[in-house]
Amino acid sequence: MVGASALLSIAISILVAQWLSHPIAKLRQGAEKVRNRDFSTTLDLKSNDEWGLLADAFNAMVIEIRNYATSLQTKNEELEIRVAERTAEITQANAKISVLNEKLKSENLRMGAELGILKQMQQMILPKPEELEIKGLDIAGFMQPADEVGGDYYDVLQIDGVVTIGMGDVTGHGLESGILMLMAQTAVRTLKEIRENDPVRFLATLNRIIYKNVQRMNSYKNLSLVVLNYADGKVSISGQHEETIVVRNGGYIERIDTIDLGFPIGLDNDITEFINHTIVELDLEDGIVLYTDGITEAMDINNKQYGLDRLCDAIAKNWHLSANEIKQAVIEDVQQHIGTQKVFDDITLLVFKRQSEVSEASVQEIISIL
Repeated sequence: MVGASALLSIAISILVAQWLSHPIAKLRQGAEKVRNRDFSTTLDLKSNDEWGLLADAFNAMVIEIRNYATSLQTKNEELEIRVAERTAEITQANAKISVLNEKLKSENLRMGAELGILKQMQQMILPKPEELEIKGLDIAGFMQPADEVGGDYYDVLQIDGVVTIGMGDVTGHGLESGILMLMAQTAVRTLKEIRENDPVRFLATLNRIIYKNVQRMNSYKNLSLVVLNYADGKVSISGQHEETIVVRNGGYIERIDTIDLGFPIGLDNDITEFINHTIVELDLEDGIVLYTDGITEAMDINNKQYGLDRLCDAIAKNWHLSANEIKQAVIEDVQQHIGTQKVFDDITLLVFKRQSEVSEASVQEIISIL
């Protein structure tokens, strides 16, 4: 009898594990397609839980983006064909996810699966190391999800010689924050793919997409978002986020308040009048550091915040190092400050420095020849 019960328990455990792993695998595939710039995705989830909410929001976002792209590029037949092909593929994949979702009856199991999925999705859409290898720049990024899943986002992409860097932070934690983060990442990449480079139109359009989806979700979520466009030693900064840290050669710090460069994304339907941008020139060994409030508001055992001043000090002290070494030094300092405290927010950091397009190895080779 005991043996039969044990076998039954094992069978149930295996079945539950399959129920969880299958949709996670499908979502992994979907997220991978999004990371590979497949922006014609639709989800076909017929359920009344958070999965159905995710599908409705995702599908609405795809429709909004598609309409905008069509209005800008009505003659772009190739884009329309790609949208149709990808839509069919995603529809078939998500039919299976919808069936599996109905089997998630236990609230505890579902919530655990959701948090696990969000953490995986956060990591899957981060830029791969090879995407950070951009000529003339030294770039390093870091994101550590909190114990309670948040909505931090950063991305790096290069199109037509322009390097675009985005960093955002969704309010709150949980499934809705993760969904909104994924929407923002997808919308940013889509707008860059259709060559929308005007900072006002870019953020205004992205905001409308997010706002309408937030309304459909009956949510009050919004996000801070800063977008940097770099080319030929100049950086355009737009959007409202934490202060942008500009670091000059030698570790001299300049802090740019972004309060007048934008407005929280998803809070209002039209934020056009609030959007602005500023231009920063970078010489060799100058750079910029972006971060989320998971760093500056990290608490130690005495409930003291890490703070922006300490972050700037850590950056300045290590600026002579590579971007990866600077990132590592800052993260170690933050972790030392936190100690054994529980982490309640995502910790995200991005460092990039302008470098000579001639590598050190090339310089040494030239010297040896001379």
